[in-house]
Amino acid sequence: MTASSQSTGVTVGTRFHISSGHFGTIKYIGQVTGTDGLWYGVEWDDTTRGRHDGIKDGKRYFSCRIPDAGSFIRPSAHLSFGRSFLSALTMKYVEAEHGSDTVEKVVLGSSNGTIEVEAVGLDRVRRNLGNLGRLREVSLDGELVATGDAKGDIHATCPNIRGLDLSASLLATWGSIADIIAGLPHLERLALNRNRFLPLDHELPILAFSHLRELQLNSTLMSWAEFRDVARFMTRLQSVELGHNYLESLNARSSSVVPGFLSLNFEGNRLDDWIQITDSLREFTSLLQLVLSGNGIRSIPPLSSTPSPIQGIKALALSRNDLRQWQHMDALHDWCPNLESLRMVGNPLTEDASLAGRARQFIIARIPSLLVLDSTEISVRERTDCELFYLSFISKHVPGGDHEKVQEHPQWITLCNKHGRPAEPSAQSKHGDRLSKYLISVVVQRSVNRPTNLHDPIDTIDPPLSVKLIKLLKISNSPRGEAIQVWLKLRDGYVQLDNSGHDLEWYGVENGTHLVVYTGE
Repeated sequence: MTASSQSTGVTVGTRFHISSGHFGTIKYIGQVTGTDGLWYGVEWDDTTRGRHDGIKDGKRYFSCRIPDAGSFIRPSAHLSFGRSFLSALTMKYVEAEHGSDTVEKVVLGSSNGTIEVEAVGLDRVRRNLGNLGRLREVSLDGELVATGDAKGDIHATCPNIRGLDLSASLLATWGSIADIIAGLPHLERLALNRNRFLPLDHELPILAFSHLRELQLNSTLMSWAEFRDVARFMTRLQSVELGHNYLESLNARSSSVVPGFLSLNFEGNRLDDWIQITDSLREFTSLLQLVLSGNGIRSIPPLSSTPSPIQGIKALALSRNDLRQWQHMDALHDWCPNLESLRMVGNPLTEDASLAGRARQFIIARIPSLLVLDSTEISVRERTDCELFYLSFISKHVPGGDHEKVQEHPQWITLCNKHGRPAEPSAQSKHGDRLSKYLISVVVQRSVNRPTNLHDPIDTIDPPLSVKLIKLLKISNSPRGEAIQVWLKLRDGYVQLDNSGHDLEWYGVENGTHLVVYTGE
C-alpha cells in the first residue's frame, strides 16, 4: 500500500461511490504487474460492471463474493468515500437559512411556476422544521453515510429516532454502525439494505443494540453464519429480513443465546431444500412468520416425525417457487398445523391452466386452519363452498372406499364428518350408443333468487324437472348477457358452480344430481 492511499484513509474493505452512480468495495490496493502507478481492485455491487474475479494475467490479486464482479480502477476524484452520519442528516433534513426575516417570494408548486406569492419569516419556519430532535423516522437511503460521530453529539442532535434507514450507504463495519446507534437509545427499526459489510472481527457493545426490534439486511450478501455472529448482540431482535443474499443453506449453528425471532424473511435466495430449512429453524421456537418466496422450492415432503420443527408458524409465504403437486399442500398442513395465512401465487400449482381453476378451492379444503390465502380473507361461506366442492370432486374422481380416498386426500374423513358424505356416483351403463355415454339425467329447477347462505331453502318458480343433459355442456352466460348462476344441491346445502368455462363433468355432475339455476331475471 502506498503512502497516498494511506493518507486518504482508503484501506481494503473501504466502500466507495462513483459519480456514475455505482457502489463498490475496495478489495486490493497496490501495483498490477506490467503497469505503472496505483490501482484499486474493486468488487462492484452491480455485478454486470465486473470483468473478472480478481485474476489478471494468471495472477490472483483479490477474490469476489460474486464471480466476475471485479475490475481494476485508478484512484480518481470521481470516487466518493462518503460522509458522517450527522453531516448526511443535516444535509437531508435541514434547509439553510437565507439570513433574513424579510419578505421572500415563493412559487406555488401546483401552479407550474405561474403563481408567485410573498411570504414573511420563512427562516423561522426553517428553524422549526430543522429541529432534528423532533425526528422519529429518518431515511438516509443513498446519502453515502460512511462513519459515525461522537455518541454525545448524536444523542444531543436526534435522540428520539425510532426508525432509521441507512440503505445504500458506505458503511463497511459493524463497529461504525454501533457508533451511530449508540447515540440513539430509542431506536427500534434499522434498515441496512444494499450494503456490504466486513466479517465481524471483534465484540460489539450490546447496549448499542439493546432496543433494536427490526433489522433489514436485504441484498447485502451476508451469509447466515455472519448474521448469526452479529445477532448475538441484538438480544431483543424480533423481525429480520435477509432477502436476495444468495443464501443456499442455513446450516450454521451457534451456542449463543438465540433471540426470540417472531419473523424471518428469506425471499429471493436459493434455499430450495425444505428439510434442511426446517431443521435449521428448529431452535427458533418463537417463530410465527416465515417468508420463503422465490427460493426454487420443488417439494414439501411428508413430515417424518413429530413434533414439526416449525409447528408454531402462523404466516408462511411460498410464492414464486416450483411446487406442482397437491400432496405438498397435504404435507404442509402437517408441518404447520397452526397455519393461518399462506401465499402461494406464482407456483405451477396455482398458475398452470389445468390446475388453476380449482387451486384456491383445493388449498382451502386441504388446510383447515387457513384464514387468509394470497392476501384474501377466507370467509366461513367460502370455506364451506370449497369443502363441499372438494368432497364432490373426490367422490367423482377417486374410486374405491374410504381407505383409497384417504390415501390421496387425507381430509376426506374429516370433511365427511363435517358435511356428510356426498352422493356416490351411479354406475355407468356399459351398453348403448355413443351419444348415451355422454348423457346424464339430472333434476333442474329454476329459482327466483339465489341462496342467502348455504343452508337456506331456495324459493323457486318452476317445479323440479328431470332432464337429460350432455355432460360436456359448459356453464356460460345467456345470449342476452345475463349472468347465469348454477347451484349444486347437496345433502346439507348448496355449492355454487363458477362460470369459468368448465363442463358439467368437471364439477362432478352425474346422474341424479339436483341443479338449481338462477338467471337474474
